[in-house]
Amino acid sequence: QVQLVESGGGLVQPGGSLRLSCAASGRTFTTSAMGWFRQVPGKEREFVAAIRWSGAGTYYADSVKARFIISRDNAMNTVYLQMNSLKPEDTAVYYCAAKTSWTPTDYSDYGKYAYWGQGTQVTVSS
Repeated sequence: QVQLVESGGGLVQPGGSLRLSCAASGRTFTTSAMGWFRQVPGKEREFVAAIRWSGAGTYYADSVKARFIISRDNAMNTVYLQMNSLKPEDTAVYYCAAKTSWTPTDYSDYGKYAYWGQGTQVTVSS
């Protein structure tokens, strides 16, 4: 099993920044990639960004490209999501997730992620 714990959410004004963290523990060696998703009530969970534990390559939804940055610290088994130029439409519960296998075609499919954190609320409002 793999446990994921998110932190760093909160209330921020439009144009502001937040950094989310996701600490992984347990059998992390069984995972190949990490992703961030977000969800608002009544809507489907939405892909935000993904990163592999090894090698290069980061992947983003078009709605956050050039504003959000996903990064990793392999030694700490931690993944980060730096969110800049935040907009009210970024308001959601943000979830961290882990995949056990990697393909370049399904990183945005939440059904392909085996482990999930509990979520952290991000609210962008003045």
